[in-house]
Amino acid sequence: MDDPIEARISRRDLLKTGALAATAAAVPLGAAAQAPATAGAAAPATPPVAAKVRLRVNGQAHELDLDTRTTLLDALREHLHLTGTKKGCDQGQCGACTVIADGRRINSCLSLAVMHDGGEVTTIEGLGQPGKLHPMQAAFVKHDGYQCGYCTPGQICSAVSVLDEIRRGLPSHVTADLNQQPLLSVDEIRERMSGNICRCGAYSNIVEAISEVAGRGGKA
Repeated sequence: MDDPIEARISRRDLLKTGALAATAAAVPLGAAAQAPATAGAAAPATPPVAAKVRLRVNGQAHELDLDTRTTLLDALREHLHLTGTKKGCDQGQCGACTVIADGRRINSCLSLAVMHDGGEVTTIEGLGQPGKLHPMQAAFVKHDGYQCGYCTPGQICSAVSVLDEIRRGLPSHVTADLNQQPLLSVDEIRERMSGNICRCGAYSNIVEAISEVAGRGGKA
């Protein structure tokens, strides 16, 4: 004969009992884990480490005292007030912060300023100014290679470097023969510029501007 008590315990009752038991066991552990945070004061924050950083930006020497965590982008914008270089995604995805550092283009938001101590940096301000535009700047104006203009400084810095990369024979993902000089083709330009996003969609005009400058050898 079945035990009358066991007969009265349904499967649902058994699951409820098990859940309550598990909750009761977990509550003291959670409370204990939170106790140190509420009982004691927070540990004092570690003071930032500063370093002297020497940069040559657009041909001018600068010496800055910077928190070692300062990105090159923030050093340019916040300390040297060169706001032509734009802060976009701050994750190296959009290319708005592109500058030319020691002859190669980089995303300045992903690079610490201390990494460029003693180095040379060229920003959009260093390529050309109103009244004396760089050929690439003039071509962007002529071909309407910008709309809102926010990505344009990074696009232009990147475009100047693209032509330099092709001249130096550096291959891209679409270079057919790694043993030959890369062709200065639309496919090469599009591939090499793919890291610079234009949310306004002026890509075809940007390619036309770069192609025109490339026809002159890309020289300033």
